[in-house]
Amino acid sequence: MSETIGRLLAAGNVAEVFEWGSRVVKLYRSSARKPTAFREAIHAAVEAMALPVPAVWGVLEVGGRWGIVFDRVKERSFAERMREDASLIPETNIAGTGFLDEPLKQILLGRLAGMADGDRLCHGDFHPVNVLGQNSQPMVIDWPDACCGDPAADVCRSYLLLKLHTEDIAEPYLDAYRSINNMLRANVLDWLPYVAAARLAEDVPDDWARLLEIVHA
Repeated sequence: MSETIGRLLAAGNVAEVFEWGSRVVKLYRSSARKPTAFREAIHAAVEAMALPVPAVWGVLEVGGRWGIVFDRVKERSFAERMREDASLIPETNIAGTGFLDEPLKQILLGRLAGMADGDRLCHGDFHPVNVLGQNSQPMVIDWPDACCGDPAADVCRSYLLLKLHTEDIAEPYLDAYRSINNMLRANVLDWLPYVAAARLAEDVPDDWARLLEIVHA
């Protein structure tokens, strides 16, 4: 590669990110991090799944430090925007709704903090309207609420939406999901008051009465 290292763009405990021509290079601080650099390059497998991630262009050594060349993403991070706008944080849906009194909000938020965090990709609004195409080649759309979390919370959100609008599908959907993933029914339904409370912050007045029933139950 003919590019030369440019200005420092970001720094962390174990690595720094520099300009690298029109791209960036993430260099690990220690030369002993060579295995880590190659392991992180598995990021290319995520890219191959056609998910929105920066492309990987190679692993290289610069001045005794190993690193990875990525496409440069110039937009600001989620963290920066969330610090400026608290409404982008999912929990604020519960804190911001005017349908729950403050003591109940605090109870819900306190219990929510004890729920499993999870590390899976969650759609956040998965329901039949957001799945297009044939059964053999479905296409899932509408990902603005995607996050990293507990898949039980994601399927509970789907279950809630079906329960509200196409109740005859809700139980079969949950049973089908659980049969594939061996997830306990209780693990899904434990999330119900929290996803219902979060739904109250959305502009869906036809749902409010039933959502309040679920939260208070």
